Formats: sequence, C-alpha cells, structure tokens
Amino acid sequence: MTADDEFERALERAAVRLGVAERVCVLTGAGVSAESGVPTFRASDGLWEGHRIEDVASPFGFQRDPQLVWTFYNARRANVATVKPNAGHHALKAMEDRWGDRFTLVTQNVDGLHRAAGSKNVLEIHGSLHRTRCTLCREIADRGLEPLPELPACHCGAMLRPDIVWFHENLPEDIWEAAITAAHQCDVLLVVGTSAVVHPAASLVPIAKRSKSPGATVIEVNLTPTEASAFADIGLYGPSGQVLPRLVEQLG
Repeated sequence: MTADDEFERALERAAVRLGVAERVCVLTGAGVSAESGVPTFRASDGLWEGHRIEDVASPFGFQRDPQLVWTFYNARRANVATVKPNAGHHALKAMEDRWGDRFTLVTQNVDGLHRAAGSKNVLEIHGSLHRTRCTLCREIADRGLEPLPELPACHCGAMLRPDIVWFHENLPEDIWEAAITAAHQCDVLLVVGTSAVVHPAASLVPIAKRSKSPGATVIEVNLTPTEASAFADIGLYGPSGQVLPRLVEQLG
C-alpha cells in the first residue's frame, strides 16, 4: 500500500468518526497560521526575533523594558495585518457551521485569524494581538490591528499591555475552564498544527482521551507526527490548509 493509499484510508476513517460525532472540539496551534504567512517567532535556539523569551514575553521583561516589548508586539500586529485566513481556517469555519454550538475551537494562536475566517465559538486561551489590557484598571479593549503608539496608555492614564498570556502567567480561568469542558465532552478532538508540548494546552489531548468510555477519538492533522501522535487514533499528515478542506469534503 502506498503512502497516498494510507492517507486516503485515514481520511475516510476520520470522516466516519466525525460524521457520527455529537460534539467536536479542535485544538489549533501555530502551524495553522504559518500557512497564512504568520511567523511562529520562536526559533529553535529559543529566541523570539533575536530576543530572549524572558525579555519580550514575560511580565518581568515588561517591567524592565516596556518599550522593547511593545516594539516587538507592534511588529507582530503589523505582520498579522498583512495576512488573511487560509483554507484551513475556512474549513474549520465550515465544521462549526455543521455542528453549531456543539463545536468548540480552542486556539493557542493570538493572531485572530480564526475569527477573521468567521468562526464564532473560539476560545483564545493565550489571548489576542487585537486586544490591550490596562495595567491599572484592567480594562480589556479590542483595538483591531490599528497602529498603536510606542507606549500606549489607557484612558485612565496607566500604561497598556498586550492582552497576551505571557510565560509565568496563568491562563484566564473562565476561558481555560470552558476549554477543559469542551475537551471533556467531545466525541472527537481534532489536534491541528500544534506539537502539543506547551502546557497546559497540551493537557487537553489526554483529557479528551479520558473523558468518556472508550474516550474521544483524537485526529491529528500536522505536517509530521508530534508529541500528540501517541494519543492520536488517526493521523493525517500534510499541510492543514490542504488536509482540512479534504476532510470537510469527505463529510459531505
């Protein structure tokens, strides 16, 4: 059997499992947006655009040099403003149309491309580049991707920060609890474009497997096998922008 034959069989199996699912949960990562041209930023040497993670993605780095942090995030905002959702994003929107409020998309991405594609039931567990949070009054505001000053300030006069969950910070409790509930209740968990090594997001995979008897079906869609593959019942390996539309097509 050729690799193409194996892929087609896996695709058929995935469509069958999805076709009988009552509830579907999806966990997406940077690989989905990379196909739109969004850099993953974190390089193999642990640097983000030449900066140490602690300098641009931690509360301590923001305290030391808020201007450096805002320079970094304004560059990310400017990049995202130039890209559009790809076929993978749109395929997930088509799945949401099929399952309605029984479909939950949990994303580690902060680029907002799932919402730009029309997805509504999206849990952005790591925050969003579109939003700011006041360091004093805690007000969260959606500012789109409009250019911001080098050191933007809130209407209360205090400094703003990106509404991003940095290293050494906890995920928003309400959003994370909703993600756990979605993983626990789903019949199928799609793991798309993520290596599933960043916690706590990665824990959604074993949560789904343990949720019911015999557990949710885990379908992995990635370029190559990852840490999530050990939990996957079905692996679909290739660009998500090509694989997900094929899966939607198989669903009919």
